[in-house]
Formats: sequence, C-alpha cells, structure tokens
Amino acid sequence: MTSRAFRILPATLAIGALLAAPMSAFALSQPSLAESAVTQATVHAPRGALVSAVEIANLTAAELDAAAADRGFVDAPKARYDVTVHRLIYRTIDTKGRPTTASGIVVLPNGRRGALPVAEYLHGTMGTKAYAASVDADSTDRLITALFAGAGLAGVAPDYLGLGLGPGRHPYLDTATETSASTDMLLAARAFSARRGVALKRDVLVTGFSQGGRATLGVGRALQAGAAGPFRLGSLHAVASPFDLLKVQLPAVFDGGVRPQIATLYLAYFITSWNRTVGLYDVPSEVFQAPYADRVEELLDGTHTTEEIMQGLPDSPAKLFTADYLSQLQNPTGPLRQAMRAADQICHDWSPRVPLHFYSGAKDTDVRAANSEVCATGLRSRGARVDVRSMGAVDHFGTAMTAYPQIVRAATR
Repeated sequence: MTSRAFRILPATLAIGALLAAPMSAFALSQPSLAESAVTQATVHAPRGALVSAVEIANLTAAELDAAAADRGFVDAPKARYDVTVHRLIYRTIDTKGRPTTASGIVVLPNGRRGALPVAEYLHGTMGTKAYAASVDADSTDRLITALFAGAGLAGVAPDYLGLGLGPGRHPYLDTATETSASTDMLLAARAFSARRGVALKRDVLVTGFSQGGRATLGVGRALQAGAAGPFRLGSLHAVASPFDLLKVQLPAVFDGGVRPQIATLYLAYFITSWNRTVGLYDVPSEVFQAPYADRVEELLDGTHTTEEIMQGLPDSPAKLFTADYLSQLQNPTGPLRQAMRAADQICHDWSPRVPLHFYSGAKDTDVRAANSEVCATGLRSRGARVDVRSMGAVDHFGTAMTAYPQIVRAATR
C-alpha cells in the first residue's frame, strides 16, 4: 500500500489510495455527527433509499489532470469537466438480509447537459474504514471515480458494507453483499441525482480493481438479471482480480506467486471474515498461532490502519497459522472448500450478454495473472465475449494505473 492504503503493501489492497500524491482539492470531509448516527440506526425502508447526501469535494478539470499525473496514471485522458464529489448514505442489507446502511460517493461532472452515462467503480481490499473513498481525501479510489466524471459520466463508488460510514465489520470477499451494496448504491445515486435535476442513463459500465474485479462480475450478473430497478448492464471491466480462489489464488500463496507478507494479510482478513459468514472455527486458537490468536480479529475490525495491521501480523502464513490449519489451507476440505467452490462459480454460472474485459499485469505478485485467463475460459465456454488484456511488465498497482486511463477513454467512445 502506498498512500493511505497502498503505503506499505502494493496491490490487491486498494485500501483507499494507490500512490501518495496529496490532493488539496479533495480536502478531507469528516462525517458529521448526524451522518455517523444514522449509520447506526435500525432501518426499515426500501433498499437503495437515500438517507443523506453531503458535498465533500470539488475539483477543476486542471486539478483532476494534475492529480492523475501525480498519482502515476499512464496516459490519462484530459478531463473535460470540473467535478463535484458527494458522499451518500443509503439503505441496504447485511449478510443475513437484515436492514442496514452503507456509504459511498457519487461524482458528477459540472455543466454537463443531458442524461449522464454511469460508471460504477468497485474498490479493492481495504482493511480500514477511514480509507474509504467517502472519507479519505487521499483515496485513489475517489480519484478513479472522479476521472470518469471528468470525462462526462456519473461516477458511482460504493464503500461496501462495514467500510466508510457503514456500521459493523466488512464481510471481505463476500460476493452477495458486495453485489447488494453496489446495486443499492446505484439506486441511491439515481435518487440523489434526480433531486439535483440530473438524469442517469440506464446502461452501467461496471469496473473494479482486485477484490472489486470479483465484485464486478457479481454486480454485472445482478444487473443483467434486472436486480437494480431501471439500470441494466452496459459493459464490464475487471482489473487484476482474484477470480479463482481455490485453484489459482490460494495455491499462489504457497508456491511463491504471492509475496509472503501480503499473503499473510490477505489470509488473515479472509479467514476471520469468512468465519463470521461461513463458520470456520470456534475460537481463534484453533487456526492461529500464539500470540496472534489473541489479536488477529481485533486488528481486522476496521479501526486499525494498514500499518498497524501489518505490524501486528507476522511476515509469512507459516508463522501465523497452526500447522494443522496451514495444511487445511494448502488442501482445503469441508466448509472452507465448499464456500470457496461456491464463490468461484462467478466465472461459471452465468454468461454476460455484453463485452467483458479483463486486465492483468505480468509482474503482479498480489494477484496471479492466471486468474483472468482461467475465468475467461470458464465464461467463454458459456458463450461470453471475453478478452484478456495484458498491461505488460507491471505489478498489481501498475496494472490499475495503466488500465484505468484506457477504461475511461473507452467509456467516452
């Protein structure tokens, strides 16, 4: 992570920012007491209903161009519009289908006439609530969303559950709630935009980085099935994404394909999160070695910075997990294997009716590039139109920095 989220770990950890350039125009807007309180309330309103909207930043086209250059985006198209960033809180559901709230941003181009095309950006791994695009002024996730708005689209970016101003913990790599929070965010964005006299077009360009790439397929599947009211699927762009957990990404942890320190963080986050949704252990000491068994769940509660999380964990999975559980991770069985197989069906149980584009980097040591090839093969077998684009000899973040200017440019053709 450089800058906020990517400051220490490179890659799948899109924890809020990709590089470290300051963005004075995106001055940090801390949540008000009213906003914070509403996220804790029990709600009984339609999913996607808008709870609150706050303007949090403005950026001129020139400032947007300068920020993109400072952050290292490769050949980013020049912005055509100044943009305004708004933080929304809206109604959605939790992992058990109960009412809750979530936060996110909508970025609108100033002075753009007519109905706006929509681009929904889905962020990567984030362990800290305060690094979300709706809160963190230095968030590169916010910048990427703003790049779409600078090109004349409405940029929409959910924080997912439990991040930003969302209550509770984030259910990491949970396709169901990544999808529900993201489709409900679209509905909230539509309601908000209508209040401002701005119409949104039906077709949605869905794109995501790392964890967000998996979420991109989940959201695409839901849009194609009509799960987001008037919205429908326009195109799909997934960047450096871990699509095949069981056969590609998890083995990479143990054969050197993923760097040990990053693998340790991913696995700690993954196992503690899935324990809450799937049920993998009764007490942490069944899975984690001392002294980490006593601290790992607290470290990943969303209130600790990435630096604190990394400092609190060892530098390899072998030092974090018990010998028995390390063997379980190398050869998953039982509930873990069943849950991973079910999650990986995102590449096999549907067929997008729109073009699907995967982007990978040859030097990515966070997410093995083979994830894209394997997923593409599965979807093509069902008749999908899929292409896999190599961004060349770039790492995880370099893949995003190279791909997103291309995706923004394609969105305006």
